[in-house]
Amino acid sequence: MADLIVPSQTPDEEGKVLSITPESAGWEYIGFEVYALEKGKKLKKETGNQEVCVVLLTGKANVSTKKETFENIGERMSVFEKIPPYSVYIPNEDEYEVEALTDLEIAVCAAPGKGTYEARLIGPEDVGVEDRGAGNISRKVQNILPEQKPADSLLVVEVFTPEGNWSSYPPHKHDQNNLPHESYLEETYYHRVNPGHGFAVQRVYTDDKSLDETMVIKDGDAVLVPKGYHPVSAPPGYEVYYLNVMAGPVRTWKFNNSKDHEWIMEDKIALK
Repeated sequence: MADLIVPSQTPDEEGKVLSITPESAGWEYIGFEVYALEKGKKLKKETGNQEVCVVLLTGKANVSTKKETFENIGERMSVFEKIPPYSVYIPNEDEYEVEALTDLEIAVCAAPGKGTYEARLIGPEDVGVEDRGAGNISRKVQNILPEQKPADSLLVVEVFTPEGNWSSYPPHKHDQNNLPHESYLEETYYHRVNPGHGFAVQRVYTDDKSLDETMVIKDGDAVLVPKGYHPVSAPPGYEVYYLNVMAGPVRTWKFNNSKDHEWIMEDKIALK
């Protein structure tokens, strides 16, 4: 069985509750961490050769870099408020400090940087919100750092799946460097479940079934998607949030739906 689930842990001395590195994941591009900081705590990091997007999942903070300071940012106290988040983009060879003004949960998304862009605030007004899918494969998408917005490698998006619905559906993949038809992108899913004692189900599989995993996902788990299709199900009674991070050799999202299931989307649209 592939080891694709990375669970959250008790916060360490820095407040880190989850960590994925290229080395731990066995891939090349994505790093992902989650920190839970008590009010008044600070986190200071250097970006090194990575560009970083710090997403304020919940709570309020001051965030500063070498050149910029963003004070009293953050609005939502739960991701399930479905308010677009505040985030801060920081280039490689920079540093950042996060000061928690309330109890705070942040995600630190990282991928190789080229130093092309300056640090900037990504406010709620900068986040594109869309409803995607139809019927029981409908979900709400909040595009924090899509390919239309400047970055060297990172793609970052939030998805809210209503109870009883599926998302990342029809099953799709982006594991071939075969542009313009498909791009190679590693991907992480950071899941939250409401109510928190519930669960989600995620499948990760390839056409030849050399990778074929069906996983029960708990609140706070992350899932690695090194290749293959990766649909998510929210059971009745439980809504599911996930934060996606994608990165690869070319910063573009070109995917292919599973040929077995592509008809479902056409059928749902026809019924609208």
